[in-house]
Amino acid sequence: MHPASRAPRFLALLLPFFLGACAIFGPDRAATLPPEPQHEASQPVANPAPEQQHSASVPANPGPPASIQPTSETPWLYEGSNIPVDRQWRFGVLDNGLRYATRENGVPPDQVSIRIRIDAGSLFEKDSERGYAHLLEHLLFRQSRYLGVGETIPTWQRLGATFGNDTNAVTSATQTVFQLDLPEADPAKLDEAFKLLSGMIEAPVINEVNVRTEVPIVLAEKRERGGPNERVANESRDLFFHDQMLAKRPPIGTEETLEAATAEDVEAFYKRWYRPQETVIAVAGDADPYVLARLIEKYFGDWSVEGEVSPEPDFGDPTPPAGVAADNPVGETAVMVEPDLPRSLTYSVMRKWEPVQDTITYNEGLLMDALAQSLINRRLEARARSGGDYLYAQVQQEDVSRSTDATFVSFAPLTEDWQAALADVRAVIADATTNPPTEEELQREISEYDVAFVAGVEEAAVEAGSKLADTLINAVDIRETVASPQTVLDIFRGMRDRVTPEAIMERTKALFAGDVIRGFYVTPQQGEATAGELRAALQAPVEADGSARIAAKTIDFAELPKIGTPGTVVADGPLGILGIERVELSNGATALLWPNDAEPGRVAVNVHFGAGLRAFDTKDAPYITLGESALISSGFAGLDQEDIDRLATGRKLGFDFGVDLATFTFSAETRQADLADQLYLFAAKLAYPEWDARPLARAKAGERLSYDNYATSPAGLLNRDLESLIRNGDPRFGTPTPEMVEKTSAEGFRKVWEPLLKEGEIEVMIFGDFDRDAAIESLEKTIGALPPRTSVDPATFGPRPAAPEAGGREVEYHRGDANQAAVVLAWPVGSGPAEISESRQLEILSQIFMNRLFDEMRERAGASYAPQTRVDWPVDDVGGGTFIALAQLRPGDVTAFYDASEKIVADLATNGPTEDELARVTEPLRQTILRASTGNGFWMWQLRGTSRDPTLLKSMSSLVEDYSVATPERIKQLAAKYLASRKPLEIAIVPEGTQLP
Repeated sequence: MHPASRAPRFLALLLPFFLGACAIFGPDRAATLPPEPQHEASQPVANPAPEQQHSASVPANPGPPASIQPTSETPWLYEGSNIPVDRQWRFGVLDNGLRYATRENGVPPDQVSIRIRIDAGSLFEKDSERGYAHLLEHLLFRQSRYLGVGETIPTWQRLGATFGNDTNAVTSATQTVFQLDLPEADPAKLDEAFKLLSGMIEAPVINEVNVRTEVPIVLAEKRERGGPNERVANESRDLFFHDQMLAKRPPIGTEETLEAATAEDVEAFYKRWYRPQETVIAVAGDADPYVLARLIEKYFGDWSVEGEVSPEPDFGDPTPPAGVAADNPVGETAVMVEPDLPRSLTYSVMRKWEPVQDTITYNEGLLMDALAQSLINRRLEARARSGGDYLYAQVQQEDVSRSTDATFVSFAPLTEDWQAALADVRAVIADATTNPPTEEELQREISEYDVAFVAGVEEAAVEAGSKLADTLINAVDIRETVASPQTVLDIFRGMRDRVTPEAIMERTKALFAGDVIRGFYVTPQQGEATAGELRAALQAPVEADGSARIAAKTIDFAELPKIGTPGTVVADGPLGILGIERVELSNGATALLWPNDAEPGRVAVNVHFGAGLRAFDTKDAPYITLGESALISSGFAGLDQEDIDRLATGRKLGFDFGVDLATFTFSAETRQADLADQLYLFAAKLAYPEWDARPLARAKAGERLSYDNYATSPAGLLNRDLESLIRNGDPRFGTPTPEMVEKTSAEGFRKVWEPLLKEGEIEVMIFGDFDRDAAIESLEKTIGALPPRTSVDPATFGPRPAAPEAGGREVEYHRGDANQAAVVLAWPVGSGPAEISESRQLEILSQIFMNRLFDEMRERAGASYAPQTRVDWPVDDVGGGTFIALAQLRPGDVTAFYDASEKIVADLATNGPTEDELARVTEPLRQTILRASTGNGFWMWQLRGTSRDPTLLKSMSSLVEDYSVATPERIKQLAAKYLASRKPLEIAIVPEGTQLP
C-alpha cells in the first residue's frame, strides 16, 4: 500500500547516498528551458509505417474504452490484494500487455501529468552494459519517430512545458520513468503530447551519431557527481550489497562501458526491455479519464516488439560470509578514510527481499514497524539533544531495489571516540528490543501518526495530479498497491486494539534480526579504526539503556503563560486584491487574512518582523547561521525542545525560522483546529524566549563537522562561498568557518538575538482553510497581546550588501577530483519595488541566456551537464541584486565558458533573441505563474510587506504579463543595459594546483 502506509521518514539519509538516480536533467534546475540544438549532424527521422500513423483528433465519445477494466473486475494493480481499490483511478490493459491507470484531477487546473514507466533500470544491465539504461533515457529525448535531432525539448517548451520541471526522466536501479506535466492541456495539446511520447518510447533513433553525441553529456553528469562523496557512495554500496548486482550497478554507469557503447549494443538493450508488457502508464489530470485511456489506446495500442519477453534478472540475496554465527551475524565491515568528510557510521541488518501480497494484514505490520522506528528515533534524538556522543542518529527499514529488506542504523560520532557513540546507539536499540515501550510512549506515537493520516484525508482534494501519478508508478516499482487517504486512516484506526507495547517490541526485534550485519565507517583521520575493530565493536555484547526513553506526559497549552492583555482590532478592510483582508491591531501589528478553499484542510501562517540580515554587523555573521539552526530549539515560555515536541503531540503544528535580507520569518503549515495554538507558539517565542545552550552547542558541532566537506567539490564551494564572493566577501552571506564558530558563545548568541526578537513591526499572514472570526480572536490573544514593538533604526544596520566587483576575478581551489571545476559570471542589477516589472523581464532574458549556454556548453561541447542562470532582485531596497550565469565543467573548459558567455551577451545586446527563442521562454514562464498562482504559498510570497506598504500592490496587476509578454527589442535593451555595458565578476573554482590562463 503506497504511499501513506509508509510512515514519515526522519532524515532519509541512506538510500539516495547508496543508490542515487540519474535524470535527463538534474532536479536543482528550477525552471530549465533548454534550447533547440543544431541539426547539422542529425539523421533524418524515419516516417512511421502506415499502421503507425495517427490522426490528430481526440475521440468524441467519452464512454469506457474497450481496454478499461470494469469495476466488477479486480484491477491489475490489486491482484492478490484485499486493499480497498481506489476507485478514482480507472485501470486498463491493452491487448499488447501494456497496463495503464487514468484519473481525473484538477490540481493544478488544466494540467495533465503523464508518467511512462519501463520496468528496467541499471540492475537489468549486463556487465558490458553498465550505464545503458540511463544512456537510453537521454537518447529518447534526442531523436525519435516524430521529433528530429534536438527537437524534443523545444517542442515541449512550445507546448508550455519547462525542461527539468515539467518534462524529465529518471533512471533508478529498477525502473526508468519518463515524466510530463502538460499545462493548459486542451484536446489538441493532449493528442500531440501522447503522439510525441509514443514516438519517443516506441521508436527512438539509436544511431552512432546520437550515441557519440550523448555519451559526453552523460559523462559530464557523472563528472559532476564525483569526489569524496561519490567515492564513499561507491564503497559503501559495494560493502552493503557486495554479493548482489546492486553493488556494481549505479545508474550512471562507468566511463569504460559508456565510452565503449555502440548503437548496436544500446539498441539491443532497448529491444530487450522496452516492450509494452514491461510498460505502465499513469495519467492524472484535468481531463476525462476515459479520454485519457483512449489516447493511450490510440498511440500505444499498436506497439509490438518481436521475440519473447526476457526474464527479470536475479538480483541476488544478501548472504553472510562463511563462519558467521546465526546468533551474532556480523559479517563484512570496512573503514574508509576521507580527510575532508565528517565522521559517519552506518551498519545494516540485511534480510532477503521477498515479494509480498499487499494485504491489509501486511500493511498493519508495516505500520507497526513504522511506529517501532519512530519510538527508537525519538529516543535517539533525545539522547543527541541531551549531550550524547553523536550529532544525530536514525534507524530506517527499507526494501532496497527489490534486492534486500534491510534495517539501516546511521549516526555521526562527535569525536574520534566512535566506539562510545556506537555503544550509545546500540544501547538505545537494545532497550527497544528487550523491553516494551510504555503505554504512554506508544500512545504519543500513535497520536502523531493519526493526526498525519487525518491531515491526508482533509487535504486529499488538493493532492496534485503529478504526485498522484508518481505515487502509482512508485507503487508498481515496489510491487504494492495504492490506497486512498481514507483507506489508510481506516486501516490504521482499525488495528489500534492490536497495537500493544508487547506487539511493538516483537516487531522491533524482527527489525533488528537478519541474515547478516554489515558496518561501514567513514573517518577523516588515518589510523582511527580498522575493519576488525569495527567488526568487534558490532559483535560486542551491549546492555540495554532505557535512560533515553521519553517521558510521555503531554503539556497543555492552558498551562502556559498568557502572552499579555489581548489586543483589539483598530482597523480592517480589503487589501484590494483577491478578497484579502487587512487587519491592524492595537499594538501596531498588522495581518493579512485570506480564508479560501483552494487548499482544503491547510492553513499557511507566516510572521514577518525585524530587519533580517541587515540587522547584523559583519563581526556577528556566525550568529546568523547558528540562529537559523538553534534559535527555535533554544525554547520559550519555560519549555525546551523536548517540551515543545510534547506540546505538539496530536496536533498539526510547525515552526520554521528564516533570515531574509530585510526581515525575519516564522512560518508553519497548520489547520483550523490548531491555528490558535500555532499563533501562540510564534507569539511566545517573541514574548518569553529561553536561551537553552544545548541546541547552540549542537549547531556549532554540526557546523564544525560539515565545513571541510564543502571543499571536496566545486559544487560544495559554490554552496559555501558564492553568495559571499559576489558581495565582496561579506561574511553575512557566507558559511562561517570553524574558527568563526569557535569564537561564538551562548552568551554572545543571546546578546545578539535577544534584542532582535524585540525589534520591528510585525506582519502576520494567514491564508487557507480557516474561520475568519476565530482567527482574529486568536490573533488578539497572541500576536495582538504582545507589547508595542520598537521600530527598527536604519542607523543600526550593518553595511549595505556590495555589488559584484566589475571586471574582478576570484579563484578558489577545491580538494576534489582533478577533472572538476566550476565557473560563475555575476553582473550587478537593481533591487526594490520601483522597477519590479523590469526585474521580471530580466527573468526572460535569463532563460534565453540559459538556453544558449545549454546549447553551447552541453549540446555542442559536452563540457557541462547543467549550465544555469539566475536573477536575484531583492524586492526590499537593500541592494545586492545580481544576474548570475554558472556551470560545472572541466578545468580546461573554464575559458570556453567565458568566451561563450561573452559572445552570447554581445549577440543578445546587438541582435536580440529570435521570436521563437522568446516564445519558448515566455510560454513556459506564463504557465509556471498561472499554475503557481492557484496555491496560497505563491500569494504569501508575492504579497509579503503589503499590509504596511500598499504601494507594493501596484505591480500585482502586471505580474503575468511581465513574465510572459516581451519583444525581441525589449530583451535586446535589457541585455545591453545590464550585461553588455557592465563587466561581470568572474569566479572560477578549480582543483588545487591548477593554473588558469
